Amino acid sequence: MDLSQLTAHELHDRLLKKEVSAAEITAAVFKRIDQVEDKVKSYLTITKESAMAKAQEVDGKIARGEQVGPLAGVPIAIKDNLCTEGIRTTCASKILYNFVPPYTATAVAKLNAADMVMVGKTNMDEFAMGSSTENSGFQLTYNPWDLERVPGGSSGGSAAAVAAGEAILSLGSDTGGSIRQPAAFCGVVGMKPTYGAVSRYGLVAYASSLDQIGPFTKDVTDMALALNVICGYDPMDSTSANIKQPDFTQYLVNDIKGMKIGIPREYMAEGIDPQVKEKIKAAIDKLTELGAHVEETSLPHTDYAMPAYYLIATAEASSNLARYDGVRYGLRVEDAEDVVDMYMRSRSRGFGHEVKRRIMLGTYSLSAGYYDAYYLKALKVRTLIKRDFDRAFEQYDLLLSPTSPSTAFKVGEMVNDPLQMYLQDVCTIPVNLAGIPAISIPCGLVNGLPVGLQLMGKAFDEGTLLRVAYTFEQNTDFGRLRPQL
Repeated sequence: MDLSQLTAHELHDRLLKKEVSAAEITAAVFKRIDQVEDKVKSYLTITKESAMAKAQEVDGKIARGEQVGPLAGVPIAIKDNLCTEGIRTTCASKILYNFVPPYTATAVAKLNAADMVMVGKTNMDEFAMGSSTENSGFQLTYNPWDLERVPGGSSGGSAAAVAAGEAILSLGSDTGGSIRQPAAFCGVVGMKPTYGAVSRYGLVAYASSLDQIGPFTKDVTDMALALNVICGYDPMDSTSANIKQPDFTQYLVNDIKGMKIGIPREYMAEGIDPQVKEKIKAAIDKLTELGAHVEETSLPHTDYAMPAYYLIATAEASSNLARYDGVRYGLRVEDAEDVVDMYMRSRSRGFGHEVKRRIMLGTYSLSAGYYDAYYLKALKVRTLIKRDFDRAFEQYDLLLSPTSPSTAFKVGEMVNDPLQMYLQDVCTIPVNLAGIPAISIPCGLVNGLPVGLQLMGKAFDEGTLLRVAYTFEQNTDFGRLRPQL
């Protein structure tokens, strides 16, 4: 049996029974990487030596009879915008091509403490700006279901790694859908937790009020186990919520009888591929059959989410990326005439086209004379969008929609049409503006490509989402589908 195709909880059970060792599991994942990485190109950095050493450390603990956690010895991949001490962290940008952080992000440190095995850092859209991983400064990543198609973005490398068996789990970041959309495209489970549920300390910032770290997994059980590790208060992050996190595995209950689910009509309107819409309607029928009460509702300010997001996100990006100046770390152009020329040339050569586009948009919206007309108005719209969700959650336990309006598109298909690319996140962006949790789970195939079902919940109510996702998964076969590379 190929160990790289099993889930984390299946591997853990075998590990405790001593049917397999952590070293054998890790070796199986690296064997899989050797087989398919040249086709998929999920990774920017592979850490084989340290991974094998960590796996052997876990095996030593088990041999000594020491208690280990439910994810001990499980190989995991980390998106390359999460800082890892002593290991290159580039954000897939040439401006950080040689940056080696002196510290580790809190989420990654928690994984290390749980004895998980980091196998590498994954490719992404540069500084998490994109929906296809085509904006990486180093390489393209391809969808394991169809190597002519994109894996989604910006966390495309993390999603593709799990789908292809090159990692058992992975971490990504989600600013406007960058976990859920690639999860949908690659046929895996992806969750954006509530803003503040997972520490952002050590996550290289794109848009600080929107960014959130979350996992990619092969099934919902693994998602609950991963959330148990990474969620929790962190004094190093001023936006971290100081609330008690539950044991998320207690929500893995195959029962949704009596639960109320709302379907926002705005998310099922024009622009959604008819075949995708059919799969979502079939999923709704299944949830109804399983005992949920499903009805249509409205989030009236949804149409304003996209423009509000691209004003807020680009404004925050303009501020956050000002620090990359060729002086303190990263790329420094040496053939400059003076310090100002060095600063300009370093940024010009270091940043890609999409990053430059968003910096310019954000700088413009924050400039004198335009701040009130654009940025401030976008913040007011954000409040209206959050109120829409608050009102909906007074009536419903959760909301449901497609994760993406289409299945994975072909490489290069939207590169020259940024507005069309931005619309790929039309169903996911409102969730980030509201700061609520959402999960994408597989709900079928269209022309051999996965379709994602998005469930959206109340703030810090990830448990309800896990319960519905788990019930759907247990009563369908979609979660067991794997690409045939």
